Amino acid sequence: MKKTAPLNIVLSLILIAFIFINATSDNTITYTGPKYTSDTYKIKAIKLPENLNFAGESIPIGKQDIKERMDRELLVNTYWQSNGLLLIKRASKYFPIIEPILKENGVPDDFKYLAVIESGLLNITSPKGAKGFWQLMKATAKENHLEVNSNVDERYNLELSTQVACDYLLKAKEKFGTWTLAAASYNNGISGIARKIEAQKVTSYYDLLVGDETGRYIPRLIAVKEILSHPEKYGFIFEASDLYYPTPTYTVMVDTPIHNIAMFAKGYKINYKTLKLYNPWLRENHLNNRSRKKYYIKLPNLN
Repeated sequence: MKKTAPLNIVLSLILIAFIFINATSDNTITYTGPKYTSDTYKIKAIKLPENLNFAGESIPIGKQDIKERMDRELLVNTYWQSNGLLLIKRASKYFPIIEPILKENGVPDDFKYLAVIESGLLNITSPKGAKGFWQLMKATAKENHLEVNSNVDERYNLELSTQVACDYLLKAKEKFGTWTLAAASYNNGISGIARKIEAQKVTSYYDLLVGDETGRYIPRLIAVKEILSHPEKYGFIFEASDLYYPTPTYTVMVDTPIHNIAMFAKGYKINYKTLKLYNPWLRENHLNNRSRKKYYIKLPNLN
């Protein structure tokens, strides 16, 4: 006995036919039924820019999987509007600190966006214990001569941690030959990327089968670079006064213990909170410094 198609299937086929019939000549699909959002609310597909690159290395958009991965990250990061605006504001404040350190070390300027996707330019702590703008693990920081303990954690020192990131990236670039693989190794580790390259017998990140996190890492890096480099193209509207800016500072060298940092701050006509905002690497209200190490404490220029 011949069965009749369920009503919901019939209705779905009718709807699909209706949509295709109402497709306009420019291939934009139109819908004339009821709208469940504001009449002015529209979500537009994003066209992938031509000649995308990272650190001068081109992205093979002609490969379908790469195209789809890039499309995903551009969409997600464009339409996460509040986060995008915050990144633009913070970049104005912190890129002037990061950029000259990258340049001095011969690391491409594009790597400043790596700090953006790692931490959002915030001194955050990851579930695995990585800290600071560059999300350094404790072991990595110590291997690169940063002090990490309950009293002082130099992973929160932007200048010092940026230098460690540069050292890592230069080592990775020497190992893999491309800046793209160096960037991928920042997420998956030098040994992790090296094992995958050896097992899969490829030489390009874009030919490498990796996990979802590392698979999204480079496309997200490139998408954030594109959006922050051309924010107006992606609908971000702001004035110069909306941005955050670095406050002029000067440094004081200290090579002795500080028994009470709050009292130390008062000596410079600021409070404990202000001093900690400029020196988040100081983790307690005192500085042990039994070794008489030279520390450079940053203070706001009040003049």
